[in-house]
Amino acid sequence: MLRVEELVAGYGSMQVLWQPTFEVKQGSITALLGPNGAGKSTLLWTVLGSVRPWEGRILYAEVDITTEPPHKKVARGLTLVPEGKHLFRGMTVQENLLMGAYRQAAFKEKQASLALVYTMFPVLKARARQRAGSLSGGEQQMLTLGRALMARPRFLMLDEPSQGLAPKLVGEVFETITQLKTDVGLTILLVEQNVEVSLQVADYVYIMHEGRIKAEGTPGDIAGSTDIREAYLGM
Repeated sequence: MLRVEELVAGYGSMQVLWQPTFEVKQGSITALLGPNGAGKSTLLWTVLGSVRPWEGRILYAEVDITTEPPHKKVARGLTLVPEGKHLFRGMTVQENLLMGAYRQAAFKEKQASLALVYTMFPVLKARARQRAGSLSGGEQQMLTLGRALMARPRFLMLDEPSQGLAPKLVGEVFETITQLKTDVGLTILLVEQNVEVSLQVADYVYIMHEGRIKAEGTPGDIAGSTDIREAYLGM
């Protein structure tokens, strides 16, 4: 569904991405793992179009979208949930959710989308009139995911969804991510620091280091390689 070919990008004169190439198959969860500063978040922002690529290609559903602006990519069904929750803390849960349905096509389907979100996250329905800033950390992450669903995505990019959460809540968030694949039918590109849980939910894994793809394989391949775990994952 998504293929990135020899992507080169950075900020100003500083190059961050050094020709990573990878593929995300439709209906899969693909994990992009690696240490802090490896370029993972920059890669997501470049795919979305907020960072302009210097070289390389980005193909989505066999269409070259390399130079398209973010709003056109979002219209195609790409959505990024960035690191951190970025909620409107003074607005209610439901108001935050409705902000996700900003595209015209998504706005027309807002009630159906809202029903889906409340089915997946019953706690959000119970807190619909509560201010987002008063939610717990886990509830805020659920709200962040729910708002992304309101955009009616087909391809969801998640940047560190477990950041700052207690271990029990991490498990709940990753259960939800699996549901987004199995029940909603989304294709997911997951960037995470929590290696162990990522390997449990991913169908395929890429290891990124210093802006390059250093290894790839099934979760079993990665978990079974002492060299990869020690060199890049700190395991």
